[in-house]
Amino acid sequence: MSLGEFEPDVWLPPGIAGPVIGLGELAGLDVVHGPRRLSPVTCDAWLAVLREVNPHFEFTDSPFRRSLPITLALAASTSRPTAVLTGPHRRLGDWPGPAEPDPAEGSADLVRARIDGSPLTAAAALVWSGDLPRLLQQVLFDTADSVVF
Repeated sequence: MSLGEFEPDVWLPPGIAGPVIGLGELAGLDVVHGPRRLSPVTCDAWLAVLREVNPHFEFTDSPFRRSLPITLALAASTSRPTAVLTGPHRRLGDWPGPAEPDPAEGSADLVRARIDGSPLTAAAALVWSGDLPRLLQQVLFDTADSVVF
């Protein structure tokens, strides 16, 4: 069962871009994302997209993979403009309005934005065995169908 296509949030230093940043601009920044071992397929696909714009592009692994606020604080304190790219976070097209800082995340003066044209996406799907009892399969399907992101 397909749950849809998802895109990351990108957090930028103020003044780098507006609510949307181009792929070329993003590829020119230091970008914290990863580590790769958590999602190698997505990381490699996104790296390939960014290397089409900048062949020398590399992600910087986050030393705090489970703490977005600490990662944002680290990125905000660097001497070079540094962006933070989350994992696939939002259903493609689910931005209700202009991107803005999310105070619940402790944005550390970074501004949440989108990447123009949504070039970085990942598909999410659920798969289960057909050997499961029909009732359990229906429960899984109904639960997955009701998931709201």
